[in-house]
Amino acid sequence: MKIFGIDFTSRPGKSKPLTCLECEFDGSTLRAGSLVEWLAFDQFEDFLGSDGEWIAGIDFPFGLPRKFIENIGWPNSWEAYVEYVGSLERSQFREILDAYKEHRPDGDKEHLRITDAAAGSISPQKQYGVPVGLMFFEGAPRLLRSGVSVPGLHKGSPTRTVVEAYPGVLAKRLIPGRVYKQDDPKKQTPEQLDARVALFDKIISGVCMAEYGFALEADPGICTDPSGDRLDALLCAIQAAWAWSKREDTFGVSSKLDPLEGWIADPKVCMELNTSRSGDESELSGETKVKPNEVNAMDKAKLGKLTKLSDVSAYGTT
Repeated sequence: MKIFGIDFTSRPGKSKPLTCLECEFDGSTLRAGSLVEWLAFDQFEDFLGSDGEWIAGIDFPFGLPRKFIENIGWPNSWEAYVEYVGSLERSQFREILDAYKEHRPDGDKEHLRITDAAAGSISPQKQYGVPVGLMFFEGAPRLLRSGVSVPGLHKGSPTRTVVEAYPGVLAKRLIPGRVYKQDDPKKQTPEQLDARVALFDKIISGVCMAEYGFALEADPGICTDPSGDRLDALLCAIQAAWAWSKREDTFGVSSKLDPLEGWIADPKVCMELNTSRSGDESELSGETKVKPNEVNAMDKAKLGKLTKLSDVSAYGTT
């Protein structure tokens, strides 16, 4: 089976391309193969439409938090709100996120999905630092338009499947507190290389088998990339291979998946969801569960037309 791991960025170019690692998986061993770099989204779109049977793990949030979607009054299905986001200009999407935060109290400006809380990842609304909100904006509508299947969210092609990956799950667990990557050449250090090698060695030496159920073969030279993008692509491929190994069991999707938000394809994250969400969606995130009468929904006539700052800033602080 062809497995792909893709390190994503919201603005691909020469200094920060989209990085794709192709692998082969026989059910017992994942073998890393060739690396390619895409300088534009056109190449990513071509990949999504490519023939053959394959699965890809891509490291950007496929969905937004339920609390944000309900507060802002966007459609209550993944396909519908992603299609709407795809109709916006990038600047309009940014204005909407900024305006939503403007009148909300500290600590309640950017929300987590349930899967983010389980994985330790940041809010998909974030635009600065690591701009995962912009990665969602550029990535999710392209997935929907391409016709790929997204387990738990969208039934598309039976041969082209994508899952949300998050390399940080492995990195935080195996080399806690260590920085292993840096895009700025001026801030790249030998200690970061040591951390990448340590992370790689732990995965190769048995962690992959113990936690994901299969062995890994890969060239240690992947660690020489100081940006960490190539190593991240490998970690994404591992999570995609795990999802494929669970294809007869809904690709590993938790039975408590929130179909509005999406999920990160990782056994530890899914286990955390299954054991911690005992009937209460707010348990992991620590947020108050929204009641229907607390949501300041937009007028239905405005659905699909939210582009003005004034439309957003009127919302309450649910």
